[in-house]
Amino acid sequence: MFNDFIKFESDLPIMLKEQLIKCHKNIQPYIHNTPVLTSQSINEIVGTELFFKCENFQKMGAFKMRGASNAIMQLSKTQKEKGVVTHSSGNFAQALALAAKNIGVKAFIVMPSNAPQVKKEAVSGYGGNVIECEPTLKARTQCAQKIVNEEGATFIHPSNDINVIIGQGTAAKELLETHPDLEYIFTPIGGGGLIAGTALAAHYYGNNCRVVGGEPFEADDAYRSLKSGKIESNLTTNSIADGLKTELGDQNFPIIQQYVDQIIRVTEKEIIQAMRLIWERMKIIVEPSSAVALAALLKEKQSFQNKKVGIILSGGNVDVNQLPF
Repeated sequence: MFNDFIKFESDLPIMLKEQLIKCHKNIQPYIHNTPVLTSQSINEIVGTELFFKCENFQKMGAFKMRGASNAIMQLSKTQKEKGVVTHSSGNFAQALALAAKNIGVKAFIVMPSNAPQVKKEAVSGYGGNVIECEPTLKARTQCAQKIVNEEGATFIHPSNDINVIIGQGTAAKELLETHPDLEYIFTPIGGGGLIAGTALAAHYYGNNCRVVGGEPFEADDAYRSLKSGKIESNLTTNSIADGLKTELGDQNFPIIQQYVDQIIRVTEKEIIQAMRLIWERMKIIVEPSSAVALAALLKEKQSFQNKKVGIILSGGNVDVNQLPF
């Protein structure tokens, strides 16, 4: 249905704005309205006035709590009784498990066997039923489908689901309600759910606010997709930004095409430098994927001099025993 709107209208329907408002109201009992922090020293380094939306302080440590909560809340009573299922090795696994627990729904989480043990334990700690599979996308998909068939659970995609996308957009909605004069918002881009939701929020709540994505060179499918006009696959996924190794989908790609201004690619060294800068100057914990947005701004800082820029720090779930610095 969403893609039909894209075909017949030059602009997104007002219904999506209403959904964004309703979603934000509904999920508020299950999320934090995270703080917006500033850093004078980073402002001076970049030459820009920055406002960091700290989703690393979100429940379960990442923005994905927003989309997971909204997606579950859209289900019928019968669907909720049968539970939800997803496949994820990281933050969405934890988000769906905790959101399901809060709302009183069973959650089946398919995780690759090589996922960090700490993440498996976190999912279990949130009440999720962890099902391990071979570490391939094919195996993950087949295992999730098996659970759908056997349990009747509803599959919820981590990023290519319009209800997830709208939920993720509430972070930027909060940011713009606090700072309505932002000229740009930077986000990392992996599966595309966060940047698509951010683009919707910027369109409806910003004042000519542009959205820019940061993406690793080692997983630059979104950059190439915008160039080619079709969804591309990752050629490599050898990036420290483990949360950005996924690919775009048919639900978020049309939004990204229409409403994202540009995508800036960054090296692994640039990601690590940005991550370290946030840790040292802001005294907060962010994961490598989260630092990609700042890395992108630092790389092209001459293009954003004296602008007011928001940055969504997407998450803070990092193994402190495996720091890159």
